[in-house]
Amino acid sequence: MHQYNRSNHFTEMATFVQVVESESISAAARKLDMTPSAVSKLLHRLETRLGIRLINRTTRKRQLTPEGSLFYERCLRILDDISSAEMEATRGATPRGRVRVNSHVAFGKHYLMPQIPEFLKRYPEITLDIVLCDQVVDLLDDRTDVAIRTGPLTDSRLVMRSLGSSRMVVVAAPAYLEREGIPKTPAELVRHHRLGFGFTRHIKVWPFNGLDEPHLLPPSGNLLLGDGETMRNAAIAGLGLARLAHFHVKKDIEAGRLVPLLENYNPGDQEEIHAVFIGPGKQLPTRVRVFLDFIAERCHVR
Repeated sequence: MHQYNRSNHFTEMATFVQVVESESISAAARKLDMTPSAVSKLLHRLETRLGIRLINRTTRKRQLTPEGSLFYERCLRILDDISSAEMEATRGATPRGRVRVNSHVAFGKHYLMPQIPEFLKRYPEITLDIVLCDQVVDLLDDRTDVAIRTGPLTDSRLVMRSLGSSRMVVVAAPAYLEREGIPKTPAELVRHHRLGFGFTRHIKVWPFNGLDEPHLLPPSGNLLLGDGETMRNAAIAGLGLARLAHFHVKKDIEAGRLVPLLENYNPGDQEEIHAVFIGPGKQLPTRVRVFLDFIAERCHVR
């Protein structure tokens, strides 16, 4: 009986996902080679078993409820894992399938993307779906397998794997410094444009060590930006001071496009970099595990 119920649960989940993606019961029925009444019965049985409404039904359209949206995302992950398990079991456990990766832009540009050709050569059956953005996404809602993040881990659902740490540096363009002057101490930054992000980061201030006590200064000015690469370009254009990872602006400093500032006041300003994922490593699909192993080996920030 237990096996029968579990099989029924799988069928209900797969049917529910197909209804959502087909946007109608009749279309889902055609794709599943079932009658519309059979699909409706399975959907009703699923909602009854769960005790919640998953889809609001109207004469014109069907819309997921909040509970339905969450259940849909979980079903997708479960069905994807089942598919991967079947493929690995029947095809010699060769890693295959899709790995969705979300990385902040600077790490993606300087560390991740240069290594992708080697990864795909090593694992030709894996498809990488890579998104570069600095805003933190919910891995479950975004169907993301691995995210590259900076700072401490705040979500108890996630597990992290260290990718090193980056020294942070405050920089400005020579043209900006010629126009506005060179700050000699952190206190002098109050009269400067300090470029910030248009979203909340885990570190909301620029940390400095003064002569007597730590000096914490928030960004300030009339320009907010969406990612570190855009902030780098804004700094080069002379729009203000920026606090960025040293690896991100190293070549700009060497070329004279940017000038590091107040380095004696922030020698310990570091941000940890991690690969984060849902669940302990032993439960990960092989395709995700080999990707994590690869970036830990090839993309470690030193």
